[in-house]
Amino acid sequence: MNAISLAITALPGPATGPRRMVRQAGWWALLCVVVIGHALATLWLQENLVGWGDGDKPMPARMEVAFVQALAPAAPPAAPAPMARPPKTAGKSRAAVPAASAPAVEVAVLEPEPPKPVEVPAEPLAVPPLAAVPSASAAFAEAATAAVAEVAASAPAAALAAFEWPPSTRLSYVLTGNYRGEVNGSAQVQWVRQGSRYQVHLDIMIGPGFAPLISRRMTSDGELSEQGLVPGRYDEATRLPFQQPRRATVVFTPELVTLANGSQQQSLPGVQDTASQFVQLTWLFTTQPELLRKGNTVTMALALPRRVDRWVYDVLGQERLATPVGELDTFHLKPRLGERRPGNELSAEVWFAPTLQYLPVRIRIQQDADTFIDLLIASAPLQAAAPAANPQPR
Repeated sequence: MNAISLAITALPGPATGPRRMVRQAGWWALLCVVVIGHALATLWLQENLVGWGDGDKPMPARMEVAFVQALAPAAPPAAPAPMARPPKTAGKSRAAVPAASAPAVEVAVLEPEPPKPVEVPAEPLAVPPLAAVPSASAAFAEAATAAVAEVAASAPAAALAAFEWPPSTRLSYVLTGNYRGEVNGSAQVQWVRQGSRYQVHLDIMIGPGFAPLISRRMTSDGELSEQGLVPGRYDEATRLPFQQPRRATVVFTPELVTLANGSQQQSLPGVQDTASQFVQLTWLFTTQPELLRKGNTVTMALALPRRVDRWVYDVLGQERLATPVGELDTFHLKPRLGERRPGNELSAEVWFAPTLQYLPVRIRIQQDADTFIDLLIASAPLQAAAPAANPQPR
């Protein structure tokens, strides 16, 4: 029961004259306090929970996909096998001395074999003209160049094949929080991929679904690579009651990141955006589950609408969460604030569930001890049907 309902319930029966006017004035004063409190909460959430700026670029069209099957908890997916080493050759070998900054590498050195006796045929051999016989060095160079080109062309494909991206997935969350009082809502994350292209959508609604105080839609659009996600563009749109939608866009190139206000900053290796960061961490833990050991740290470059910076997450260890889909064993990550002062910088703690493909089942965005929102998975994740296997040629 909210404050308005309590106020109405507390009012006595009908009254007349000045007494009635006083009570009506008190009721309207309480209503104004509640409305102002919600307005202040709206402004704080608008300005702080996910940074934003003005912009007039339309958001990219969403890739359409049908989510048809629920994801049941299962054993964590196996990490991709490391690249196979070439077999050791016969003969003596010695280990090369490793450089100070490189891992040790074994180099096989073959012993030369003694020459075999040459049998001279009874009939003389027909020798072609000298010009028709390519030199040994030229033939070797041509063969080596072709082999290197073949390996270089197949290396990215082999690296991508080593990790099989999960099918398109949708997660639904219950949103709770506090800002001078309780706030409620819902959120949804969608991971969509088509070929080598991906989109990540993060939608947040604060307030009732039929009339939210705030709705924010965030989209990361980019490409898949052997290093995970490579964002090309990040967009967010914010809707508030009785206001025009607000836009913010961040554009990525290999060298620069163009922020929402048009300023540019140098790009950082592996940089992610507000929406893609959670899927990138899922990819990272699927391919390197050994990172999720208590005491480890994970560093990620993050481009927010106003700045580009490096964030360091501490792995706090395993935690069992009670959720609407049952109890889940998770790994809890918390960012280091460093020199960032509490109240000026938001921190996003994340809980990843290995039995649900390392998906983030809880996200807590916090400003201080009394100001936060908390997203907890509300139902089993839904996934698109797995792509059909290529038919075998007859």
